Amino acid sequence: MDMDDAIVVQTRDLTKRYGDQTAVDRLNFTLREGEIFGFLGPNGAGKTTTLLMLMGLTQPSGGSAVVCGLDPVRRAKEVKRLIGYMPENVGFYPELDAVQSLEYIAALNGIPESDSQRKIGELLDLVGLKKDAHKKVANYSRGMRQRLGIAEVLIKDPKVLFLDEPTLGLDPEAALNLIDLIARLKQEHNMTVLLSSHHLHQVQKISDRVGIMINGKLVAQGTLEALAQEKFGLGDQKYSLEEIYMKYFQEG
Repeated sequence: MDMDDAIVVQTRDLTKRYGDQTAVDRLNFTLREGEIFGFLGPNGAGKTTTLLMLMGLTQPSGGSAVVCGLDPVRRAKEVKRLIGYMPENVGFYPELDAVQSLEYIAALNGIPESDSQRKIGELLDLVGLKKDAHKKVANYSRGMRQRLGIAEVLIKDPKVLFLDEPTLGLDPEAALNLIDLIARLKQEHNMTVLLSSHHLHQVQKISDRVGIMINGKLVAQGTLEALAQEKFGLGDQKYSLEEIYMKYFQEG
């Protein structure tokens, strides 16, 4: 598979079957450096299965993928070093505080202590947890835990972030704070983000392009303007991502 220098993720007919069920059906998409790609679809659409294949955690039934120039099937360990993955439910040791949690993750990733202490301070400041750095994670709100999860995946300086439903279960203010943080990662650090979610208004706020998955198929991908034009034609009216998504969903 040919890779443009600016392309971080590329799939070609990527497919995953479980028995007679096709979870991901011939998926083709690209993710470019410094881009936030909103990966949309209802629960069960195949989004999480796609992420697992891209990380080499499950093997595809067909097709192929390249992540940071590497094949996740053959070079899974190297791919994992370059990816920061935050699952839907982040696990923590509740008896540790934020600093101790990040020290543990840094040690697991082989980061020297002289480097990790500097990084931990910078990351806690970035995610807005500096004043709560020594509070036990057991006493964190869900929003604080999600921000700590972002810090944990950033500590190894990943090339790309895979965020799976990062705002799930957050109240509106906490969700907005987390979305703003993701936007800052792109603006200030040129971070590449694959944002899997079904919270459309949040995705619309920060995504450069979106992809819509329905029943394992990627039925559309592009900018909001391009998708609106495809489904509603030319005109002066502006359409929300929810309106565009529902149009594809009803016809899909």
